[in-house]
Amino acid sequence: MVRLKLALLYGGQSGEHEVSIMSARSVLAAVNRERIEVFPIGISREGQWVAGLDPQTVIDSGDYQVRPLPEKKPDYTVVDNPAGFLLGALKKRVDVVFPLLHGPKGEDGTIQGLLELAGLPYVGAGVTASALGMDKALMKAVFREKGVPVGDYLVYLRKDWQEDPGGVIKGIENGLGYPCFVKPANLGSSVGISKARDRDELQTALDTAAAYDRKIIVEAFLDGREVECSVLGNDYPEASIPGEVIPNAEFYDYKAKYIYDDAKLLIPAPLGPETTEEVRSIAVRAFKAIDCAGMARVDFFVLHDNMQVLVNEINTIPGFTNISMYSKLWEASGLPYPQLIERLVELARERYKEQKQNKLSWE
Repeated sequence: MVRLKLALLYGGQSGEHEVSIMSARSVLAAVNRERIEVFPIGISREGQWVAGLDPQTVIDSGDYQVRPLPEKKPDYTVVDNPAGFLLGALKKRVDVVFPLLHGPKGEDGTIQGLLELAGLPYVGAGVTASALGMDKALMKAVFREKGVPVGDYLVYLRKDWQEDPGGVIKGIENGLGYPCFVKPANLGSSVGISKARDRDELQTALDTAAAYDRKIIVEAFLDGREVECSVLGNDYPEASIPGEVIPNAEFYDYKAKYIYDDAKLLIPAPLGPETTEEVRSIAVRAFKAIDCAGMARVDFFVLHDNMQVLVNEINTIPGFTNISMYSKLWEASGLPYPQLIERLVELARERYKEQKQNKLSWE
C-alpha cells in the first residue's frame, strides 16, 4: 500500500501558538501510520519555519515554543524561504497539507492563500471562509444576512477605544448593558476574552482585548447553556451530535479548555430531540453561510428561559487536542479519531480536484 504523504503545519504567529502545538501532537499520536505518512513543520512565533520538527520534541524541551533545538539531533531543517519551500521541495514531497494553525496567520486565510498559490491541496476552509470564520464581527454580520440567529453585539476599533473611551463605554452601556463579554475580533481559544460586570471591569476588558487585535467585539450576555456541534464535509456537510460544555469556571475560558481540563462535557447534550435537531440544522446553515469546507465546530447558546438557539461563533480550525470537543463529538457520532483525520484528508483532495475544473482563461 502506498502511504499518503501529509504535511502538518503547527505553531504559528498568534496567541494560540501553544494550543496548535498540542493539537499537532494529538494528530500525530492518532494518525494511522500505515495509511498516512506525516511530515511535521513547526512555525515559530517570529514566522521561522522548522521542517521535520516533531511537536512532541518541542513539548519535551520544556517550553511550548517552536524554535530550532540545537541540543537535539538535527533531524530537522530551518527553512529560509517558506514560499520557495512550498513551491519546490514540499510540493514534491507531500500530497496534502494540514494547516493546524489556530488564530491569525493560520486560521484567517493567510496560509490558505499561500497554499492556493503553491497549488497544494489542504485540509479545511478556503481563503474566504477562513477569513470570515476568524473575524467574529464579519462572521456575525454574514450570519445575520443569511438568517443564522446570533445575539446582540457591538464592534469597535482599537483607535475608537484609545481616542474616545468615554463614548465607547457609553455606547456599550446603552446598547448592551452589564454583564457583557469583550473579545478580540480575530482570535480564538478564548484568548483575550473577559466578562465585564461593571464599568471598571469593562475598561480592563477593553484594554485586554485591544492588546490582541485592532478590532474589538462586545457581546450581550446570554443566559444559556453552552453547546457545541461539529460539522464535516464540503458541499454537502453533515453535523455531529451536539455536546454541552459545563465549565468549572464562570465561563469556558482558555485555562478551562487547555490547562485545567476540568470542564464537564456532556455528550450527547441533554437537549431533547427537537432542540438537538435544531442545533444540528443551524450548524450546517452556519457552515454553508460562510462557504466553509472540510471541518468546523459551531458554538451555540441555548437560552434557559425559552430554549432559543443562538450561534456564538464558528471555528474553521477547531482544536485537535485529546480534550477537544470536535473529535469527541464525531467519535460519539460513530467516526473515530483516526478515521476522522483520513476523512479530512479525503475532503481536501476532493475539494482540490473540484477546483481544478475551473477554467483559467476566457474564451
